[in-house]
Amino acid sequence: MGSPAPDFEIGTDGPSLILVGVDGSRTSLRAAAYAGGLARRQGCRLLAVYVSRVPASAAMVPGGAAVMNETLDLVADDLERLMLSRTAEAGIAAEFRSVRGDPVAELTAIADQEHADAVVVGASEHLGHRIVGSLASRLVRAGKWPVIVVP
Repeated sequence: MGSPAPDFEIGTDGPSLILVGVDGSRTSLRAAAYAGGLARRQGCRLLAVYVSRVPASAAMVPGGAAVMNETLDLVADDLERLMLSRTAEAGIAAEFRSVRGDPVAELTAIADQEHADAVVVGASEHLGHRIVGSLASRLVRAGKWPVIVVP
């Protein structure tokens, strides 16, 4: 006869963390709703990440970088309030992070650090991304976790 079947491990079936990238766009908010539904149904944590970047042109205007940073902080605060209130209503264990930098690099680093089981992002609405490559396609090419792109 064959070897005995391995013991079933309680609590290890299914994802433990879903990461969603949010930036306030229509598609990122849809992605957050989708990721929230996945997290609720799977009984796992949700990590929403807002990655902002201060454009180099902001530094050319006196005080431009400070104004841009303040604006990005306000956007992050609004997104955090929205995400945490909606997830609390649905009974989802959620966390929000706001970081500065390149969206692909930051989402990849955080997904790796936190051992994300999946990454969810909204489809790009920018025409130029068809040429350069969207955030979603660049995350897919990283090939480290399943990437779900929400239209």
